[in-house]
Order: sequence, then C-alpha cells, then structure tokens
Amino acid sequence: MTYRITRRRLNAGISAAVISPAFSHALGSPAAFAQGGGEPIKIGFSMAQTGSLAGAGQQALLGNQIWEQEINAKGGLLGRPVKLIYYDDQTNPSNVPGIYTKLLDVDKVDLVIGPYGTNLVAPTLPAIMPKGKVLIGLFALDANHDFHYPKYFSMLPSGPTPKASFTEGFFEIAAAQNPKPQNVAITSEDAEFSRNAADGARENVHKYGFKIVYDRNYPPNTTDFSPIIRAIQATNPDLVVICSYPNTSVGMVQSASELGLKPKMMGGGMVGIQYTAIKSKLKSKLNGIVNYEFWVPTPNLMAPAADFFKKYQAQAPSRGIDPLGYYLGGWGYAYFQVLQQAVEATKSLDDNKIADYLRTHAVSTIMNPEIKFGKDGEWTKSGVMQVQYHDITDSANLDTWRGMSYQTVLTPTDEKTGDIIYPYEKATG
Repeated sequence: MTYRITRRRLNAGISAAVISPAFSHALGSPAAFAQGGGEPIKIGFSMAQTGSLAGAGQQALLGNQIWEQEINAKGGLLGRPVKLIYYDDQTNPSNVPGIYTKLLDVDKVDLVIGPYGTNLVAPTLPAIMPKGKVLIGLFALDANHDFHYPKYFSMLPSGPTPKASFTEGFFEIAAAQNPKPQNVAITSEDAEFSRNAADGARENVHKYGFKIVYDRNYPPNTTDFSPIIRAIQATNPDLVVICSYPNTSVGMVQSASELGLKPKMMGGGMVGIQYTAIKSKLKSKLNGIVNYEFWVPTPNLMAPAADFFKKYQAQAPSRGIDPLGYYLGGWGYAYFQVLQQAVEATKSLDDNKIADYLRTHAVSTIMNPEIKFGKDGEWTKSGVMQVQYHDITDSANLDTWRGMSYQTVLTPTDEKTGDIIYPYEKATG
C-alpha cells in the first residue's frame, strides 16, 4: 500500500492534532526541566486518544508518561531532560502524515516514535522516511512489508512471519485435535491490520491442511453482523477465524452469541476483547473463544513488570482509562525503553547510529527480556500467545479480569497454563 502526503491530508492532519491537556501540564512542570543541563530532548508521536483504538491508546499514553516521569527523575537522557510532544490522531490514518510532518518541521523534535496500530503506523512511514528518522511502531502488523525501510523497528512480538503468527497457534491447536477439524471460515474487517491477519490465516490454512469454505471481509463501519454470521453458519465450518478491530470485534461476538454460532473453535485475530471495558461488556459471551494475546498476568510474566503496573494502576482511575493496562500500558512503556537503550548505548540522538545499534544488539524490556530485530524490523522470535476464555459469569468484575482464573494460555509451550476446552460449545454451556 502506498501513501502520499497531499496538501489536503497534511492540513487535515495538522488541524486534527490537538495537544493533550496532560502534555500541557507536563510542559509547565518544573520537574521536567530540573534535571541536568541543556535543552530538553523532544520525542514526538501521535497516539489514539479518541476513536476506535482509544481504549488501548490511552493505556499506551500513560505508559509513555510513566517512562518520562522515571527517566527525568533519574536525571534525564544523556544528562538532559526529556519532553514528550504528542497529538491525538483520533484513530484516523489520514491524520497521521500531517501530525508527523508538524512534529518534525514545526515542533522540531529530536526523535520520533510510532503511533499505535497497523492502520496508523503504515501511513506514518512515508512521512518520516524522507527525513531519515528511526521509527518504532507500536503493535503494527507487518507495517513495513511494502517499504522495507531499514530504520523501522516493530514493537510487536509477531516474529519473522508476522502475518501468520497471529493465528498460527490457533491452527496448531486445531490440527492437534482428534478427529482433526476440516473446514475454516475466515471473516475480516476491511482495514490494514485485519487484511494482514487474514492473509496470515490463509497461509496457516494451507500449512496445516484445512479447507476454506467461507472467506469474506466487511466494511469497518458495519453495525449489523447477523448477515455475516448467518452466511458463516450456512457453510457449517469447523473453525471460524475473525480478524477485527475493537468495535467490530464486539459486534461479531454479540451476534455469534445471539444467533448460536457454534463451531469447534472460534476467534484467532480479534483486537479489543483484551480491553477491560470490552471484557466487562461481553462477559459470558467470551466463553470458549480462543484468541491472540501478547501478555497476560501469569507470575512469570508479571515479575519484571510488577513495579510498572503498580504505578499504572495507581494513576489510571483518575484518568478514567483502562484500570489494569495489561493490553497496551506495559508495551507503551516498553517501546520507550527500547529507544532509551539505543540512545544510551550510542550516546547519541543520531538516527543512523540508533538504527545501527537496534539492528545489531538485543534489547530488554519489562514485557520481554530479550528482543532482537530482524528483517524489516520484525522480531526474530515470535511471542504471540493463544488464550482461551472460560468460566466467565455475568457477575465478573475487575477482580476477575485482574488475574488468570478466566483465561488459559494454550500456546506457546513455554508459557502454557492449561489445555483447550474443545469443542467450543463445551466452554459456553
């Protein structure tokens, strides 16, 4: 996919860029300027605070700000204070090129870092590539596959085969059942992320020897999902793979429940059902679904991240955002850790030196102890999980979502906490 920064798109992006009140407050905070000498290091980015991805973007922004608070409390970066300059992209891809152009040409930021989501990161790349800037994209699925930009790095544990990784565990589990299921229905939102995830699902269908009996996408503004669910039911698939963004994930789960769709497995690539607010809305309708995850609060994974989540969960209630921050809060902190390590190691803000370092060295974060970047800036090893929801009642509350009682990690093997409830219907009763 090719993106052009037109005058109209640039103006739209700039006019839509609204400085967050939290940023305005940070600018006036003496603590932000008290550390070290020299001018602050300015890091610019956009982050969804409104629109369909706001539920996760708000988590990420608090993670970003906790990193900023901590780095400045320790004396800053390279002995200089850090200032985050950010704008709300409103989950609108057409706003992003203008925002990043403004950050570079008007705000004169020293470094940029990516927005959240495939649909937003993909149009960022053409805006920053002519400037030669490093870009670390947050949860962007194979966003660099058309550009092959050597200074792009992905903060998404999708590994060297990013499209397929989202659903590979789903198909691996299905293929291990006896008797092995045969038929697959794939439905996907017509947007960058979900198209990529659906492409990966088709690769896995071929790899694991299944047959596709339904394969269609639907517009992002779809509100009535019953025709889609009925069309899927008519093909009687054993497996249903759904690749979707938050609003349509909710619609698909609700409609599947209402119409009694009961394949042997369902899920795979739904964004949004990891959000606390959406879990609280869907509750028992989630039972049986097998879906991707990148981090869950097992004792093993929580150990290096506990201090961060304590800080996050202390600040989140006053902001009215996701109270746990498990889906994107920690990752919003972690991708700034990646940038920090490269800057500190090279003792430089030079994008070429930073990119060279990230291409040749492993980095460590609270969310993953060792990250190595390979082709197109993707991770050399996948960390995608498949998690199954179960035993959720309509009295589920925040304490439920805080732990692991309602979810089982099925893959990968080194993080597995239990076995699948199969077929799907056994978990929904």
